[in-house]
Amino acid sequence: MAKRIDPWGSQAFKDYEKLLKDFGIKPFKPVLKRIPDPHLLMRRGVIFGHRDFERVANTIKKKKEFVMMTGLMPSGKFHIGHKMLADQITYYQGLGAKIFLCVADIEAYNIRKTSMGELRKTAIEEYLTNYIALGLKPKNCDFYFQSERCSDGKQASAYYRLAGMISRKTTMNEMKAIYGELTPGKIMSVMIQVADILHPQLPEFGGPKPVVVPVGVDQDPHLRLTRDLAARSQSESNFILPSSTYHEFMPGLKGGKMSSSDPYSYIALTDDAKTVKEKIIKHAFSGGGGSIKEHREKGGNPDVDVSYKMLYMMFEPDDKKIKKIHNEYRSGKLLTGELKHMTIERINDFLEKHKKKREKAKGMVDKFLK
Repeated sequence: MAKRIDPWGSQAFKDYEKLLKDFGIKPFKPVLKRIPDPHLLMRRGVIFGHRDFERVANTIKKKKEFVMMTGLMPSGKFHIGHKMLADQITYYQGLGAKIFLCVADIEAYNIRKTSMGELRKTAIEEYLTNYIALGLKPKNCDFYFQSERCSDGKQASAYYRLAGMISRKTTMNEMKAIYGELTPGKIMSVMIQVADILHPQLPEFGGPKPVVVPVGVDQDPHLRLTRDLAARSQSESNFILPSSTYHEFMPGLKGGKMSSSDPYSYIALTDDAKTVKEKIIKHAFSGGGGSIKEHREKGGNPDVDVSYKMLYMMFEPDDKKIKKIHNEYRSGKLLTGELKHMTIERINDFLEKHKKKREKAKGMVDKFLK
């Protein structure tokens, strides 16, 4: 029996091949050749799985209308783990997708127990501002809060009506089988999240169209339930089953999962150069040998080295250079300290430029808050 995934938990995932098998997710590599300009995360296998992405790939190729839908949980600092999703948002926007970007404030209120005022502040100052600085454009972007969906009465009614009516298509037994222990707050959050994914296809939002939802594998329970409910609603709504892609998690500095409650597990996009250096030198998990002599003789393991993973997933775009770094670290030619300093230099160079973009982005926030 497949292990249940808890979308609100903190479990770390390592065996992605097993996840593909256990949950019926298709490997992404076979569809890579169908994408005209694949993102770095795609071509390096960081995006490792999908459900029905062929439909989206065909739509992109034909330059037809499609939606990229995603959400953000407004809790804690915006860090480089969040940047992975932001990069995919701007990538799809560049391919012509309309972006539906949801602030899951109702879910955060029920699960994180934070005030709505604080959630709104974090969503705007930490998330939206950084998204804009990373390239998000207001054109073709629908940025909204679950608690305030749409100022237009008809659209708002359609969204909340869908959240209420879709619940008829499931049962408590099915919900428990997917999510385990449930509370009224979690049930409400799940139904609203289903509406978030499906509502871009309602008549009030332009009708049926391909929708892709890029997520970490921890969010797959929501996608599976949504696809099942969409299939059961065909006679009423004619939904196209939403597609999804699954990416590996950027490992935390200590090798586990990044946690907003532990500032030494991540690099925030507001960290200064000194803080970045200290965090990586002191806390970044190493795949190197126990001594220089041992490392020279046996080499290092880049697959578990956090500094290398940050370069591979984000901060070294040149495929030839990243392969050279990999091989030299594996052979022992490149030392752990040298790799860490290389990573520090790349991240701080990025953050220096990002800081300036972030200041400019503050003046664009109102364009997204309609």
